[in-house]
Amino acid sequence: MRKLLVIAVASLLMSGSAIAQSAKVAVTAIVEHPSLDAVRDGVRDGLEEAGYKVGDNLEFIYESAQGNPATAAQIAREFAGSSPDVIVPIATPSAQAAAAATRTIPIVFSAVTDPVAAGLVKSNEAPGANVTGVSDLTPVADHVALIKEIVPDVKAIGFVYNPGEANSVVLLEMFKKAAEAEGLTVVEAMANKTADVQNAARSLVGKVQAMYVPTDNTVVSAFEALVGVADENDLPLISGDTDSVGRGAIAAVGFDYYQVGRQTADVVLRVLKGENPGEIPVTFASGSDLVVNKKAAEAQGVTLPDSVLQRANKVIE
Repeated sequence: MRKLLVIAVASLLMSGSAIAQSAKVAVTAIVEHPSLDAVRDGVRDGLEEAGYKVGDNLEFIYESAQGNPATAAQIAREFAGSSPDVIVPIATPSAQAAAAATRTIPIVFSAVTDPVAAGLVKSNEAPGANVTGVSDLTPVADHVALIKEIVPDVKAIGFVYNPGEANSVVLLEMFKKAAEAEGLTVVEAMANKTADVQNAARSLVGKVQAMYVPTDNTVVSAFEALVGVADENDLPLISGDTDSVGRGAIAAVGFDYYQVGRQTADVVLRVLKGENPGEIPVTFASGSDLVVNKKAAEAQGVTLPDSVLQRANKVIE
C-alpha cells in the first residue's frame, strides 16, 4: 500500500510578529530510500528555519509512490486537485508525473539529474511554465577516476540501472563517455524493477572487474541484493550515492542529500514569496563528499589505497 504521511494542518496566523504566512506544501517521492528521505527532511527543515512551522502555519503533506510510476501519477493528480501552494516532487519520475498533472500550480522538483532531457523545463537557465528546481547531476568522471584508483586492474565496469528511469539513461551515456576516455568498457545490466536487481548484478560476474550503481531509485531501493552479489564474488561495488556506502558499497563521491533538500527549500521559499517558478533558473546541487567503507572493501576483496582514505570525508570502519 502507498504510504501517506500528512504532517499537521495549516492554522491561521497569529497576530503580531509572524515571520511567514500560512502555506501548504505537497511533497512526493518516487520511492523511499535514505537519500530521497533526506531530501524530504531537508525541505521541511529549510522551510521551518524560514518561519514556516509544521503545526503552526505550515501544512506539509508527503506521499511516496513506493516505486510505482502509476501511483506517482495518481499522487500527482491528487495533489493538483488539492491546490497546494507548491508541489515538491523528488526524483525524475515523480517530477514528470507532477508536471503532467498541472500547468498552473508551482512545481519545485528536487534530485532530478537532467531536467531538460526529462522534459521538465525548456532550459536550465529559463525553465518556462510552472516548473523549476534542483538538479543532482552526478560527477561521473570523478566516479570513473575513483573506480580506477580503487581497482587499478579494472578493464570493464558493470553499470546496473533501470532503463525506465530517464535520469539513469542520461547517466549511462555520460558514464560511457567518461569510461571510454579512460580506455574502459562499460557492461550494462538492466533491472526494470527491484526484484530484477539481484539477477542483473549476477549477470555481471566474470564479465567485469567492478560494479557501479548510479543514483537510480529502483536499484538503490534494492541495494542489499547488489551487496550480496558483490560480497559473494569479490566484485568491488562503487555507488553514485553516498548513503549507499553505509549499506555496503566500497565508496562513493556524491552529494549530501539533506543539503540538496535545504537547497530545494530555498527555491520553494522564493516561490512562496511570489516569484514565478518558470523564471527561476534550475539550481545545481553543490558540494560533494567522498565516503568509504573499509569493512565493505574487505568483504569484496579490496584494500583501499591510502590516497583514498586520506582524502575521504567519512570513513566507515
